[in-house]
Amino acid sequence: MTNQQETLTGLDIATELGQSEAGDSQKRSKRKAKANPKSSAKAKPKAKPKAKPKAKTKKPKSDKPKTVDPRNAMNELTSTEWLPETISVWTQRGLGAKHPDAVIERQHPAPFSFTDVGRLVRFFTKTGETVLDPFAGVGSTLKACAVASRKGIGFELNRTYAKLARERLNTEVDDLFSTADEQEILIGDSRKLIGNLEDDSIDFIVTSPPYWNILHKEDHKASQERKAKNLDTKYSNDKKDLGNIPDYQDFLGELTSILGPLNRALKAKKYMAVIVSDFRDKSKFVMFHADLVLRLEPYGLELRGIKVLYQRHKRVFPYGYPYAYVPNIHHQYILILQNAKK
Repeated sequence: MTNQQETLTGLDIATELGQSEAGDSQKRSKRKAKANPKSSAKAKPKAKPKAKPKAKTKKPKSDKPKTVDPRNAMNELTSTEWLPETISVWTQRGLGAKHPDAVIERQHPAPFSFTDVGRLVRFFTKTGETVLDPFAGVGSTLKACAVASRKGIGFELNRTYAKLARERLNTEVDDLFSTADEQEILIGDSRKLIGNLEDDSIDFIVTSPPYWNILHKEDHKASQERKAKNLDTKYSNDKKDLGNIPDYQDFLGELTSILGPLNRALKAKKYMAVIVSDFRDKSKFVMFHADLVLRLEPYGLELRGIKVLYQRHKRVFPYGYPYAYVPNIHHQYILILQNAKK
């Protein structure tokens, strides 16, 4: 070796190798960081687990039955019983064609289910109060009153229906606590019978009057269902029967002459429920429910609401097919009127 050449000792070789390895390690770290930048970031400290919320302890249900609010002067319903009765749509609740208690009810061409009228009686009266039906028919209202321990008064022009109403009370009401014997049926013209009522003697009026003379019209229902079973297709042939009046405006006038003056016998702020249905007169659709409300306003019988009574059991017929739109009317209206007199 020449003097210019440097002699490498073992220590120098070890130092040089260490520096080379360190450089290679830094290069590998940089390449790794580029390939996976997330790994080079500082690890975030793990978040502390949130404490689980304490489970809410359910309050044990009270075994105490709900009671009637002492301020409730209208009926004997609790808040739970009250609310469903204020819904504006009801589904008609009949007994069913095969029910033994429906035999007498079917004798009438347009019966009103006692189960539905019973809901109205229980909502608008208390035990022992007096209910009037000026078109009693076969006694659906009187039966509802007997079952609910109310005193019912019914007016009926047709003697046959009045007898069926009494028979119905004797055979269909077997509750020991019922008031079947206290139900009063008066046979005669309502236009005259209303004059015998004392002032402020009635707590509630509920009725389903004739819907003009629509039962005189031959339709599918009359021909297929009632005639085939030899059942009445109209109320009567009596000239005093509102269902036999030929002119609609005259009919409205006569019906108003019965319902309007009943404001005298109906106590102040008490209610009247009238079950009606709109109908067709040839090609014209008649809004009977609206016409009646307007006629009763001058008597202080003010509309407070309308319930739609959906008749889901009724059959569908091909009215108008295939020429024109003719509705299958499957509902009635329950007009809720209040006596505004002081």
